[in-house]
Amino acid sequence: MSKIIKVKSRQVYDSRGNPTVEAEVYTSNLSASAICPSGASTGTYEAFEKRDKNDKRYLGKSVLNAVNLINTKISKKLKGYSVHDQERIDTLMINLDGTKQKTKLGANAILAVSMAVKKLSAKIKKIPLYKSFLIKKNFQLPYPLMNIINGGAHANNGLRIQEFMIRPDKAKSFTEAIRICFLVIKNLSKLIKDKGLSTSVGDEGGFAPMISSNNQALDLIVSAIKKAGFTNGKDVSICLDVAANELYKKNKYSIHSKSYISVKKSILEYKKVVKKYKIKSIEDPFAENDWQAWNKLMKSLRNVQIVGDDLYVTNLERLKKGFLNISSNAILIKLNQIGTVSETIDVIRFAQIIGYKTVISHRSGDSEDTFIADLAVGTNSNQIKTGSLARSERVAKYNQLIRIEEDLGKKARMNKIH
Repeated sequence: MSKIIKVKSRQVYDSRGNPTVEAEVYTSNLSASAICPSGASTGTYEAFEKRDKNDKRYLGKSVLNAVNLINTKISKKLKGYSVHDQERIDTLMINLDGTKQKTKLGANAILAVSMAVKKLSAKIKKIPLYKSFLIKKNFQLPYPLMNIINGGAHANNGLRIQEFMIRPDKAKSFTEAIRICFLVIKNLSKLIKDKGLSTSVGDEGGFAPMISSNNQALDLIVSAIKKAGFTNGKDVSICLDVAANELYKKNKYSIHSKSYISVKKSILEYKKVVKKYKIKSIEDPFAENDWQAWNKLMKSLRNVQIVGDDLYVTNLERLKKGFLNISSNAILIKLNQIGTVSETIDVIRFAQIIGYKTVISHRSGDSEDTFIADLAVGTNSNQIKTGSLARSERVAKYNQLIRIEEDLGKKARMNKIH
């Protein structure tokens, strides 16, 4: 009953309107499907996303070749294997591809199948998906790192920093965490409108007003937190995703203004911003190969979560290097950066052993698939980053976490972030 009889794939669309891969895995009487997300701000070391570059009908963005590889090669390879043997199935696909960054089959093809297998296994066992990962009891809900202002590659305004986020640190439940974020966002919307700016949203649902100063965005957020009746740095904390890869040239950075300055000066500017706005978390403060700069920042900032995303790309080898280098104290986890559920779990497990906080993340091109909500709870991850309280592909994850909290009932607890 649990043996795979076939794997079927189709081209569907993500939240940016681009083609992406959906895979459906079948046993004799059940099936489950999963959709692979797609990033805009991507690290060099990420697993390969296979697209049909020469297909003019879809402007070179279609994934029909990846779909065909699932329907033929992957389906044939996995036939007869138990859907409960996740590691074996993932290893079979990794070996079938045979390349370091999954360039032959495409990580988007492999991951869609890997996620569908995990879902189907839980379905057959008649357990919620979140109960099928690392944790078997004492489940905890992650704190949302909620995107509220978009800049960088996610918006067409002049903001240098890619994401301005809030984290409702004092929330005692996930439902309460979302209510706090809701209040801050509604107040922020009013403040932006009152300034005569647009309240249109970026790729991840955060506002994308036509402002160009990081401090202007931060001042707006501080005012919104206050207007919502909360204290900045206590009830609600401001968190940043800098995406410094995009702001790096000849060993200098243009993070804090359009001018490129040295690492030393950039760190001094970070310290000022952290102090003034009580920033609690900074993601990708420097470029993916600037190991020295990361280490210097770690030595310079105390009590700030430094998150590696492009630095690590959910890759165990790079995480080990970062740990030895003392580069950060947290890691962003994106399934499609590595390309299988098993490898993702290996990275989470290692990160937690070395004392890193794990932040489960969406991509800017996402879908209605809520897999990462269950992954966050099932791996005891401290935080989840899945966009703003806008655009249904983002809100779907928050709604799933509300359902999980309800399912846990009185046993539901929030995770620790300090």
